[in-house]
Amino acid sequence: MYLGRVIGNIWSTVKDERLTGQRLLVVQPLTPELKPTGKQLICTDAMGCGAGELIYWVKGKEACMPFLPTEVPVDTTIVGIVDEVHVDRNK
Repeated sequence: MYLGRVIGNIWSTVKDERLTGQRLLVVQPLTPELKPTGKQLICTDAMGCGAGELIYWVKGKEACMPFLPTEVPVDTTIVGIVDEVHVDRNK
């Protein structure tokens, strides 16, 4: 799982029919210290997230799991909303 922040959303009128009804959000990946890292990406939303929320997301085959039994053709999905982050770099 990876940390990220929702920074926007996407609307698409032409898409795979299995994506009908799925929310697509723009996510900025973050380090554990909440600093931006890497390129922004598009994630499906399994949690009902809003702009500015701190989230965690998965990639690969796990990204399809929240939508079973429908097999949604996605590579990245938001699977949680983060309340707090505690990083202990002394260990």
